[in-house]
Amino acid sequence: MVLPVYCVVLTLLWVVTCAYLLVASKKIIFLKNVVLDEPTALPPLVVVIAVRNEEAEVEAALQSVCRLRYPGLRVLVINDRSTDSTPAILQRMASTNPMLQVITIKSLPDGWLGKNHALYQGYLSSTEEWMLFTDADVLFAPDALQKAMQYALREKLDHLTVLPQITSSSRLFKSVVNTFALMLEIKLRPWKASDPSSSASIGVGAFNLVRRAAYEGAGTHKAISLRPDDDLKLGERIKAAGFRQNVAYGDDEVWLQWYTSLSQFVKGLMKNTFSVANYNLPLALAMAISTFFILVLPVPLMLFLGFPYWLMAIAVLLAQMAVMVAKKGINGQWWHALVIPFAGLVMVYIIVKSAFLTIRQGGIYWRDSFYSLKELKKQA
Repeated sequence: MVLPVYCVVLTLLWVVTCAYLLVASKKIIFLKNVVLDEPTALPPLVVVIAVRNEEAEVEAALQSVCRLRYPGLRVLVINDRSTDSTPAILQRMASTNPMLQVITIKSLPDGWLGKNHALYQGYLSSTEEWMLFTDADVLFAPDALQKAMQYALREKLDHLTVLPQITSSSRLFKSVVNTFALMLEIKLRPWKASDPSSSASIGVGAFNLVRRAAYEGAGTHKAISLRPDDDLKLGERIKAAGFRQNVAYGDDEVWLQWYTSLSQFVKGLMKNTFSVANYNLPLALAMAISTFFILVLPVPLMLFLGFPYWLMAIAVLLAQMAVMVAKKGINGQWWHALVIPFAGLVMVYIIVKSAFLTIRQGGIYWRDSFYSLKELKKQA
């Protein structure tokens, strides 16, 4: 009796969830569809980028930033103790780009993750009304920032997040990332971020455009100094402080080559996934178990059980294919739905290993620095 009920419930859950995602994501705009007004005065804005050993990508990213069409734009690059050729690249670029200023950090104070500290130093070194926190591997279309600012002003926002278009030469990685994106949207409900009555919030390291007053009202990065998921937590604190936020899809305007392979993706998420469970082992295990029973097991089990369960599997697959092909902000292909069980298994592995690795080590290694679990839990 348990097995048929499980299959029926999971079939209904997937069909309803996929329909919900298709409808809900329509509430999120594409940044590319924002129509620029006639030239008007825009508020002062500074772009803040933290870099550490980014020699492979930083030049292309900064060239993209320096091509942004925004009057009076200033770009602060915080060099956080780089040991490769990043400092030389930054010095050369700053000598030919008047808008570019480089600040070098030589030591990291106790109680800080390097990136969080670097972004905070960017805030301290600026006075502009608005700040864009972004990463050293993000590329922008020339009008992306002006569109984002005009949209923020029209909607009277204090914080705007743009979800970047993920690019990759690995087809397998892209299919897994699309499942990860679905999981993230189901958890965060970004279409509800603008609703003041909802607890939903959003923040992404690739593009957090925030009014200075809102950043300060949320406690700045000092309040999240030890959070590996600082981007999500910044958005959460801005929303909790009563400021207005919203989100846009960045297709054809903001690009990010997040990782170059699936193995890099797994390694990259390993160090910060346990923080999503606030370093709570039972909660992390519950996340892993639910991921297994919702993402990994249903379709393979139904196919194994034969008729009439095959019909349920087909219903689930059709719903998943519809989401991968038709949902805004995914840019998927129909066969990505077939990868969902595998992608779910990858996420289960990351959640479990991240938790036990952090506990076994007694903390995490982040950019060559070690942070104890006791220290990390202070901001959990």
